[in-house]
Amino acid sequence: MTIEEAIRDRHSVRKYIDKPLSAEQIDILQNKIAEVNNEGGLHVQLVVNEPKAFSGRMAYGKFKGVSNYFAMIGRKSDDMKELIGYYGEHLVLLAQTLGLNTCWVALTYNKVSGAYDVADDEKIYCLIALGYGDEPGRKQKRKSVSQVSNAGDSTPEWFGRGVEAALLAPTAVNQQKFRFDYVAPGTDGIHRVKASRGFSLIGYTKIDLGIAKCHFEIGAGHENFEWA
Repeated sequence: MTIEEAIRDRHSVRKYIDKPLSAEQIDILQNKIAEVNNEGGLHVQLVVNEPKAFSGRMAYGKFKGVSNYFAMIGRKSDDMKELIGYYGEHLVLLAQTLGLNTCWVALTYNKVSGAYDVADDEKIYCLIALGYGDEPGRKQKRKSVSQVSNAGDSTPEWFGRGVEAALLAPTAVNQQKFRFDYVAPGTDGIHRVKASRGFSLIGYTKIDLGIAKCHFEIGAGHENFEWA
């Protein structure tokens, strides 16, 4: 499965079967985690065979059988939220190519002492459930390209592909509070794209924007533009 296929096939899954990750899958995921931590300045950790985070009163939301997850940890900084979304979604899509399912989880989990390391200047922003799904997940209603962008006859085809990929990105309660605007080249000849987020009473729009930007780059081809 390619990353582009993973974008189309990925759905949030909350129920998992009791099947451990293979040594090969863990090795591939750990290598990717090392890469994103180095590139993004994060402290993401893979936790396996640990069922406590998704059991008990805090773990409501119909989760079942979750014993593996990514602990999305980074410095205590508001700017870190977008990076958590951006790099976390790269892990989600890689997991999908490995035959695994995932689900972003913001509040409905337990913090488990000793399962991962969090330094004094860091915090855990969210978890991403991981494993073999016991359900396929379901398609969500999506906004239209025109609702989230200025794509049209005067914008490049790659821009439209990027927006379409972004519309398949997971967001908190499927709110899709993001927007992409194509900026025509100036005297330097560089195509640029402005990514922005809307207001939400639910929150999480910065993480959501990072996730959507990850999808946009893959759909559009990052070599075609720079972020404004």
